[in-house]
Amino acid sequence: MEQSRSTGLTRRALLGAFAATAVTAAPTYAQAFGFLRGAGDVRRIKMYNGRTGESLDTVYWVEGNYIKDALAEVNHFMRDWRNGQVKSIDTRTIDIMAAAHNMMDTSEAYTLISGYRSPQTNNMLRSRSSGVAKNSRHLSGEAADLRMNSRSVAQMFSAASACAAGGVGRYSSSNFVHMDCGPVRSWGR
Repeated sequence: MEQSRSTGLTRRALLGAFAATAVTAAPTYAQAFGFLRGAGDVRRIKMYNGRTGESLDTVYWVEGNYIKDALAEVNHFMRDWRNGQVKSIDTRTIDIMAAAHNMMDTSEAYTLISGYRSPQTNNMLRSRSSGVAKNSRHLSGEAADLRMNSRSVAQMFSAASACAAGGVGRYSSSNFVHMDCGPVRSWGR
């Protein structure tokens, strides 16, 4: 039987576990979940938002179950700060963020640059920058732009890329990394 390098589980057992939890993109997210497995039966996310002055440090998953109230906190924290609109943040994106954070071995919280973006905000940003996608994953609550003082853009990019679980963009000149739960891809310098 073939062994998975990151988790020590067989491929069949890994896929069975994902099927049991109804994760539709199990093969794509296997690497990220493997990195989270090292955190035990708890998943935690820590962020700071310089625009609102808010901080978030919450356990959002325990022993195979997402915690509804914690996810509501994450959704509110990652809201469009310009107009207060809240959207459910895809748990796959939160998992990728948490897995990358664990790999960087730091207690520093992420600084959230952008989470959910309303259509109005996305259109306004597109009018000011060619780097904002018309159909950005931020619009559907599937993306986050993050930075850390203790880790470089290259280090954050490497950690998120190692998850092999979505899109990772490196924005070195703006000092942030984009993480999303879309197809596996990467871009930027």
